[in-house]
Amino acid sequence: MREWDEARHALGNAGMDATHRAFVGLVTRLASADDASFPALFNELLDHSREHFAAEDVLMRSSRFAATGEHIGEHQRVLAELRAFNRSVKGGRLMVARAYVRESLPEWFDLHLSTMDAALAAHLRKRHAAA
Repeated sequence: MREWDEARHALGNAGMDATHRAFVGLVTRLASADDASFPALFNELLDHSREHFAAEDVLMRSSRFAATGEHIGEHQRVLAELRAFNRSVKGGRLMVARAYVRESLPEWFDLHLSTMDAALAAHLRKRHAAA
C-alpha cells in the first residue's frame, strides 16, 4: 500500500472510501517520515484509526450487519497493536513501529478491506436498495 488506488481500494461507499483514503495517506506519510515527525504522525494514525473504526462500528450496529462481532473484534485487535506501538514510539523506540507501518499494517489493511469492509459495503448497498 503505497498510495490510494481507486480500482483496488474503493468500495463504492463515499464515507468509507474517504476514511480509507485518509488512512492510506497517513500510512504512506508514516512510511517515509523522518525520526522527528514519526511520533506525531503515528499518534495521528492511532487517533484516526479510533475514529475510523468507531464510525464503522456504528454503521454495522445500526444496519444489523451479521458479522458485526467479528469485525469489531478485528478493529479492537488492531487498535491494541497501534496503542502498544505508540507506547514504544513515545519511548523513542521507532524501529519495530516502522516495520509494522511498512509491512504488517498495509498487508492487514488490504486483506481487511477486501474481505470485512467489502462485505460491510455490500450489506449497506443492499439495505439502501431495499429502502
